[in-house]
Amino acid sequence: MNKYTHVGYNEEKAQKGRKMKKNPDHTDNIVALRRIEGQVRGVQKMIEDRKYCIDILTQIHAVKGALSRVEEKILGKHFQHCVTDVIKGTSDKEKRQKTDEILKLIHQTRKG
Repeated sequence: MNKYTHVGYNEEKAQKGRKMKKNPDHTDNIVALRRIEGQVRGVQKMIEDRKYCIDILTQIHAVKGALSRVEEKILGKHFQHCVTDVIKGTSDKEKRQKTDEILKLIHQTRKG
């Protein structure tokens, strides 16, 4: 587990049962993520400089919106590639696993 992986994530367990040939390419999100990284540093500086609360909150809202857009793009690719490949397949077990994976993700995002 690296410093970017959330607590409780188990790579071995996550990969179990996945038979995808290749994960989709998400490098098109790198520019947006670097921009978000810069925005977060800007928020940190605003806090250090004791800027007005509403201005800080406005920037935090912008960061969350930008991160949500990246999340939507990655989720879209997941459905277009990973989920579609499993649905086209014949393995009921893989279909159940993919459905469970999606339901777990929905549950996690609702918890926040």
